[in-house]
Amino acid sequence: MKKESKKLLITALSLFLAFLLWTFAVISIDVRNIGPMESSVGLSGVNGFFYNLTGTNMFLYKITDLLSIIPFGIMAVFAVFGFLQLVKRKSIKKVDYNILVLGGFYAVLMGIYFFFELFPVNYRPVLIDGILEASYPSSTTMLVLSVIPTAIMQFDFIIKNPVLKKILSVFMSIFAVFMLIGRTFSGVHWISDIIGGILISFFLVSFYRFIVKIKE
Repeated sequence: MKKESKKLLITALSLFLAFLLWTFAVISIDVRNIGPMESSVGLSGVNGFFYNLTGTNMFLYKITDLLSIIPFGIMAVFAVFGFLQLVKRKSIKKVDYNILVLGGFYAVLMGIYFFFELFPVNYRPVLIDGILEASYPSSTTMLVLSVIPTAIMQFDFIIKNPVLKKILSVFMSIFAVFMLIGRTFSGVHWISDIIGGILISFFLVSFYRFIVKIKE
């Protein structure tokens, strides 16, 4: 294994461990019923303090919720791109390796999303349409910070024009930052949900980079 690949693997595993430890902290430390309908919340002191500072901004929530369709659109574009390669080349073995890895990455990402929907860790600090929804980790944060960086990495493989590549990369990076800030200050997540979303997405992207790198 090359030195750079080893560093990526160590980084990915460290981030995964950090996510596990953070999740354990959310589940077991300072758990109190401070949420809607007396729902229990881990790290309640920190979460309650941050929520009291920001409050709830439903406008930011609706904007970020609407814009979350963009990462799904990006996923669909790469899925179609891979499908067209499969049809044209008539063998899954001939589909670009990076596209196959990206497909696996998306599958894992959605698997994690559904797992935490089925086994909630925390619930939102507000009711959405009168419903108490699972909120850990922040799925929007996880989605954006997983899909956008991997899409930017794909540009190195599929976009030859350096100017276009740079423009798209900058635009998508700004979008990701906006979504992270917007989701944080919308008040529909506890701050621990946002941090959890950041940690799991950083782990996934790091592991994706490792898988792609070992083929080079």
